[in-house]
Formats: sequence, structure tokens, C-alpha cells
Amino acid sequence: MHYNTLGRSGLKVSALAMGTFTFGGEGPFAMVGSQGVAEARDLFDCVIDHGVNLIDTANMYSTGTAEEIVGEALEGRRDEVLISSKARMPIDDGPNGEGASRWHLIRECERSLKRLRTDHIDIYHIHEWDGQTPVEETLEALQTLTDQGKIRYAGCSNYTGWQVMKSLMASDKPGRARFVTQQIHYTLEAREAEYELLPIAVDQGVGATVWSPLAAGLLSGKHTRDNPVAEGSRQSKGWTEPPIRDQERLWKIVDVLNELGEAHGVEAAQIALAWLLTRPGVASLVVGGSTVEQFERNFRALEVTLSADDLARLDQVSRPPLIYPLWHQEQFAKPRFSPADGIVTR
Repeated sequence: MHYNTLGRSGLKVSALAMGTFTFGGEGPFAMVGSQGVAEARDLFDCVIDHGVNLIDTANMYSTGTAEEIVGEALEGRRDEVLISSKARMPIDDGPNGEGASRWHLIRECERSLKRLRTDHIDIYHIHEWDGQTPVEETLEALQTLTDQGKIRYAGCSNYTGWQVMKSLMASDKPGRARFVTQQIHYTLEAREAEYELLPIAVDQGVGATVWSPLAAGLLSGKHTRDNPVAEGSRQSKGWTEPPIRDQERLWKIVDVLNELGEAHGVEAAQIALAWLLTRPGVASLVVGGSTVEQFERNFRALEVTLSADDLARLDQVSRPPLIYPLWHQEQFAKPRFSPADGIVTR
């Protein structure tokens, strides 16, 4: 395992983190998994032994049950890991049952602490943008939680570029927490984060952790143009995230992943993860799994070194189009680009 500094902080996080999206299996989450405490303990033993130091969860995963399982399964091992959790999504039907208001965030943080059986959350994310709550209120609430010792660092998730920057500007005033991390969706199939979010990661020190780095299994190699819905997969159970807008492009990416996997003696999934670990601004990949074997296979991504030719092939088959004003800047501003500007250039 290797460790990366998280954004503009002093915190070191493992290159692979463990997601708990599959814990609990309540409601729609039953489509992706239903691990209980016993299974979670086995998985924690595996990942911690491999050096993983970041466990990621959220208050809305199985409506709190995932956090309860994390808390019980980590009994006696809490000090060995960092815990990341989130709030913002609808958690009840009340008028304040969702959002990034001071009222909602403080209530949900305190509830999460009880479920997690801990006195603090190491990284606390705003799970989604809330356009009805002033960012100043959100950041001041996060600072309150920090001052109380209930959270150590603040982050955001699923924000657009302007929403992240608006929050960072607001955090320049005293008494407001500053985001040190953003949890984003970013894969070979979905490279939109290169337009704004990864440049922000590099330029502003808001390090990226990546959720669903295998696109809900679509980049695992099990799904192909001849077998688009693999047996036992999330998609076979009705899961529809992430959206795929160009199926043929997806299969071309999978073809290259499978070819490179064969060349390196690994699976397509490990090539996809290894590529992400080369990307600027990316600190950690949040990987999930229902068995120890799945996690063991994912750890092989850390042993893969992609050559310049490998990276060029992957870029060629997956590169996003230059949208405006990037194509204009490519023509007229490139000599004065910073490292952040160059992420999405040709």
C-alpha cells in the first residue's frame, strides 16, 4: 500500500479505500449487497491487513444501517483507520430531513457518531450540493463540528466546479471550515471531472477521492458487448448508475482494458484502477466488494505499472472532447498553462 496526502492538509490516506455502500442491504441498496457485521469484520480484517487506512460510509446508506455495521464491526480497531462519512441526502420526511443547513448537519453528525460508536468522524462530506442553504451557513456548521471535536476534516461530494469554488471563496472568512477533499465520480468511461474538478484539486488543494472507480462494475471486464449485463451484477438486478451515453465507446474501452490486463497478467479492473492512480489530484479510490477475494484482486492494481504506450492507448480510446472554452484556450492560451490547466489538454 502507498499513501497520499489529502489535498491541502497533512492527512495521509491509503491509495485504495474501502467503501461500505453494500452494508445493510435495505431498500434500493439490496441491489448492490447486504453484508452484515460478520461479513464486515472479515472484510475489515482483509483490507486493514493490506494497509487500507480509510473506511468510507454515509448516513443514508441503508438509512444508517451501514454506519451501525461499521461501528460494531470496527469495535477494538477504530484507532487503526480513518472514517469518512457524509450527510445531506434525504434521511426522513420532515421539512428539515435533508440539506446542508446547520440544523440538519449537526443533528446528522451526532446521529452518525452514535451509530459509528466513535467520538469523531475523520472526514465529513457534504454529500450533495444544497442550493437553498447559504454556503456560509454550511461552512460555519462544519467549523462548529470541528471546534467541538466531532469532525477532523471537511469535504464535499458531487459538486460542480463553480459550487466548489464558491465554497472555497466563502471559507476564506474566519469561522468557516475549508474543504480539503472532494469525493467524485471519475473513471475511464466518465472523465468529465477533468474539465473542472481535477484542475481544482491540483490548483486549490482539494484532493479527490473517487467513488465507484469501476463504474459499478462496468469496467471490471465481466461486461462486454457480447455480454452487456453480466450474471449476478448490479445491472442484472436493475441498478442504473452511472448513465452510459455511448455504449460503443464503453465497449471499446473495455476491449483495451482486457487486452492490457492480459498483457500485464491481471484483470481489466486492475488496469482501470491503476490508470486512475496515475491521474493528477487523485488521492484515493473507494473500492467496494462483497468478498475478501474481490478485495484481494483489487489490491493487485497497486502492483501494476502502466507504460507510456499503455497510457496513450487508454487515453486514445477514452479521452473526452474539448468543450468550450477549453478548445479555445488550447489554441490561444496553452503557452501560459499551469499544471491545473493541462489536465484535459491534448
